[in-house]
Amino acid sequence: MAVRVEADLILHNGRIWCGRQEGVSEALAIWQGKVLATGRDADMLELKGLRTEVIDLEGRFASPGLIDNHLHLISTGMMMGWVDATPAAAPTLAALMKRISDRAATTPKGGWVRARGYDQVKLDTGRHPTREDLDRVAPDHPVLLTRACGHVSIANSRALELAGITEATPVPDGGLIGVTAGRLNGFLAENAQNLVKAAMPEATVEDLVEGIERAGRHLLSFGITSCMDAAVGHIAGFAEIRAYQVAKLAGRLPVRVWLTLLGDPGASIVEDCWRAGLVSGVGDDMLRIGGVKVFLDGSAGGRTAWMSKPYEGEPDNLGVQMLPDAEVEAIVKACHDRGYQMVCHAIGDGAIEQLVTAYEKALAANPDPDRRHRVEHCGYATPQQNARMKAAGILPAPQMAFIHDFGDSYISVLGEERAMQSYPIGTWTRMGLKPSTGSDSPVCSPDPFPNLHAMITRRTGKGTPMGDAETLSREEALQAYTENGAFSQKAEMVKGRLAPGQWADIAVFDNDLLTAPPETVLSGTRCLLTLLAGRVVHDARG
Repeated sequence: MAVRVEADLILHNGRIWCGRQEGVSEALAIWQGKVLATGRDADMLELKGLRTEVIDLEGRFASPGLIDNHLHLISTGMMMGWVDATPAAAPTLAALMKRISDRAATTPKGGWVRARGYDQVKLDTGRHPTREDLDRVAPDHPVLLTRACGHVSIANSRALELAGITEATPVPDGGLIGVTAGRLNGFLAENAQNLVKAAMPEATVEDLVEGIERAGRHLLSFGITSCMDAAVGHIAGFAEIRAYQVAKLAGRLPVRVWLTLLGDPGASIVEDCWRAGLVSGVGDDMLRIGGVKVFLDGSAGGRTAWMSKPYEGEPDNLGVQMLPDAEVEAIVKACHDRGYQMVCHAIGDGAIEQLVTAYEKALAANPDPDRRHRVEHCGYATPQQNARMKAAGILPAPQMAFIHDFGDSYISVLGEERAMQSYPIGTWTRMGLKPSTGSDSPVCSPDPFPNLHAMITRRTGKGTPMGDAETLSREEALQAYTENGAFSQKAEMVKGRLAPGQWADIAVFDNDLLTAPPETVLSGTRCLLTLLAGRVVHDARG
């Protein structure tokens, strides 16, 4: 005699998009944190028992919990307390300096003032702030102002002094130190930023846990239930692994996290992780070791992404190559042979060429057709590189929020023709490369709606078209945000769809993302309800 299973929770009277193949259902039943069944209201309500909770969606749209497949969770949480230097908060240089001045006024003398989010192209001056700008508003505090991309910072005189940086300081490999008329101007790019960061107080494990918890709850408010933390170890080394474990054991890990291990020479935590048995796949569905991250170049908007052709107006500037080919190939092969998935940062076509070549060589020497090495960002891949990625099973992992936030900057620094080729997610989708998406927060806000808008319209925040051939359908865009993110983490069997046996990670929105006008998706949509493993973890229904 068959035993009747009673659902723990039933969602009904809604439009529940369960996945690209599964389509839309009216209702969904949950048992022990996982999807029990989906279907019509009447069929799902038959699974109701005496202890079953029932939520009426009142016709609202639901989807699998979103997966932000590339962000910096700890950094996002910690930076929520920094000066907001984004164009929305500080559209002019004067406004930006005022915000820094105000923070300095409430910071004990000698204490650090951190700010992040500016884009020089969007400032009224059209240039980077300078050491002198910062000195005028905060002469008694060390200040580090970081561009939105995270690859460029401006330091004031006090910060440069504490870091021991002078005009005679050797430029670190893979870095830039700005000098104007023989004097430091405060500009630091890529690895040169580490000189100042080394002079800052170290973050404690409690600081890190607070960052994890704060940022995780922020993600839940957007319907994001899973993320990849890119470059764990970037702030506090191996202590970040401990912080994640402490957060999980203390019930302070709000979202599922796939941990990417920093593998940069001189800062790598891979050896410590290897000795501890932490290789790709170790962990559980809440906290799992992912791939190894190595930075190969910078950012396009900061003119440090490594390109094969120079930037507009700078005929000698191809960006920054962080590491020589032989070193990249040695790191990739060593990690690949140990069983690690690779998730390396490469934006320009020069860096992508270096990385794809290294992946191909590692796979040829030690074949693994399902390793799923990733190219993080993958901003300017050529058609030939795309074809090689397809042949080798390499996955692009772009952040389509970049089109919304930085598309106009790309036109400015690369010219219109090259900028239109940025992040070709439509091409990748048609090729079957299963592109995911993310925010790279705190580079961009984790708010998913600009990201979705960019995918379905291919328009920047100013409305500039960035190539209609690369638009996605609504279903394709949601698939990138759910199923494809899970696939690139080798987690497609447990999350990313609302199918029987998958985790009941669910987001409920106040607009139908499959039918709402694009501008409504962008600026008129909220996440009302978020469930993780069948449990309500965010409720804004009021």
